[in-house]
Amino acid sequence: MTTTEAGLGTWMAAEIAEQPRVLADLAGRAGEFRAVAEQLVRSRPKFVLFAARGSSDNAALYGKYLVEVLLGLPAGLVSPSTTTLYGAEPDLTDVALIAVSQSGGSPDLVEVTEQAARRGAFTVAVTNTPDSPLGAVARHGLDIGAGRERAVAATKTYSATLLALNLLITAVRGVAPESPDRIGEFAQAGLDDNAERSVEAAHRLRFADRVITTARGYSLATAQEAALKLAETSYLVTRAYSGADLLHGPIAAVGPETAVLAVEGSGPGGAAMAEPLAALAAKNADILRIGPGADARLRVPDVPEELSPVLEVLPLQRLAWELATSRGYDPDSPAGLRKVTETR
Repeated sequence: MTTTEAGLGTWMAAEIAEQPRVLADLAGRAGEFRAVAEQLVRSRPKFVLFAARGSSDNAALYGKYLVEVLLGLPAGLVSPSTTTLYGAEPDLTDVALIAVSQSGGSPDLVEVTEQAARRGAFTVAVTNTPDSPLGAVARHGLDIGAGRERAVAATKTYSATLLALNLLITAVRGVAPESPDRIGEFAQAGLDDNAERSVEAAHRLRFADRVITTARGYSLATAQEAALKLAETSYLVTRAYSGADLLHGPIAAVGPETAVLAVEGSGPGGAAMAEPLAALAAKNADILRIGPGADARLRVPDVPEELSPVLEVLPLQRLAWELATSRGYDPDSPAGLRKVTETR
């Protein structure tokens, strides 16, 4: 990585680079996820809920797609404030609640998980801090094992959370997931192949005033996370839209001054981006594509669609780092943010 400001983003850069090892190590612990999956199957849930905040909320969106597509179960994202602020007490019999939090320390997620268990839910905590308050109240805990993350902007904890959810849901499905045994190799290839491409992409975005990220299917989580990374590290007002939702109104605000990061995964989600991309091109937007296709500016190894978000986010993290440091910002310590945000 290069930067015009020596010393900026040192931790974030190191943690981006750690991801191939972190992901390879996590894939090697698939047996731990199968053990929890077996108990989850025995509980026979009829619905799956995810509880999360921040980057973990984007990972939970990915988990929602996994559950609905691979397991054929309805899934949703909880609104913690219905429990913490309004005192709602829904019947959660036959519900599995998966709480996702790298720190496991946010009081609202702890309260939601504790209350869900009391109301009959099968609770699982997916966290980088298994001895956290969240880990203590969940019936089962899964450690993503990313190691300490010092930069405020989540990188390795995000990609590891995605892989953890993939390992859990595919184990529930009872089918061995494709490609995770090579995930470390694919991650390293993706980082290496995009080293210069990320610099070029950051140069294109350096003076952007309006940025949109967009995708469909599993990759929508990547678009959401990319928007968050750009906002928190470069202070860019960035909006994420489903490619379908983009056509339902926001496309009217797009013009030549709009920078668009379009994630095109393989499979149905990527194919469904053809129409919104054509509409964006007709509006003369500055489009930067991310995916396995030959026309992608940031290229991602071609893996099964349900695994692609684990790899798609890596060059976008590097792009965020390059953009922040080239503008003189320190992505390790964004203004007004802390590593652990406690909300209720």
